[in-house]
Parts: sequence; C-alpha cells; structure tokens
Amino acid sequence: MGSRSGIGYDVHRLVGGRPLILGGVDIPSEKGLDGHSDADVLSHAIADALLGAAGLPDIGHFFPPTDQSIKGICSLDILKRVALELHELGASIINIDSTLVAEKPKILPYADEMKKNIAHALKIDPKLIGIKATTNECMGFLGREEGMAAMSVASVEI
Repeated sequence: MGSRSGIGYDVHRLVGGRPLILGGVDIPSEKGLDGHSDADVLSHAIADALLGAAGLPDIGHFFPPTDQSIKGICSLDILKRVALELHELGASIINIDSTLVAEKPKILPYADEMKKNIAHALKIDPKLIGIKATTNECMGFLGREEGMAAMSVASVEI
C-alpha cells in the first residue's frame, strides 16, 4: 500500500488535585489534566495520529470514556494497544511529530524522557519521535491556562 499519514489532536481541562502526565512523565505542576484516563494529551494525540494513518477508528473506539474498567488507565498502555493494532495490520511507524500547546509549565526539559517512554510503548527508536512545545500567546482557554492541547502527525508504512 505504501506510506500513509494521520493527524491527531487532543485537549483536556487543567484542574487542581491531579498530576500532570505528558508522554508518561509526571511533570511538577500546580494543576494536572482532567480525564477518564491519566489525561495525557500528548500520548492521546499520537495515538489518534497513528490510528488515523492506519485507517483505524480513534482511541475513543478502543478506549471509550464510558468503560469504567479502564478509568485512570496509563496512556502509555493506550499506545501499546495502538502498536499492537498497527502490528496486526503489518504497519510500521515511519515517524511521529507532535506539538504541545500550554502557557506553563516548561515542557522541553522533559522531552527526551517523554520520547523514551513513547518509543518504549510503541517499540520504536526515540529518534523517530519529535516533540515541540509552544504557548497560545495568552489567548483563549489555552492562554488563560484552563487547559492543555497537543497535535500530532504520524506516518506509517503499510
């Protein structure tokens, strides 16, 4: 079939009393992301990009928020399931590029650890993963620090 690309996007509300998990890394922060899982927006965007590239349904199909048996699931486990789905199709990951959007905290000091965690979950080389961060220039709900978003593009060979 050849090379295919997919995009992923995720957003979660920032709330007190929850850890901030991004790329499987617990980042020191006053607020964390709210969600049915650990709310790791980076891993969720990557999962959807990979699933889209393979022509599969989104992560909500595989991990519905109504399923109480997966409440609090680690998003790296979601990525492991995505890797299994790709493997069953005979697909291999060419590369992943992602951007986190948040006013704070600083994300890039944790990027290498995030890449290692994501690469381990997907069974790929960390060099195939790009992680960048930007702010929303204090505009909108992201700029008001009400939430955090992530975008991802992934290419697979099928």
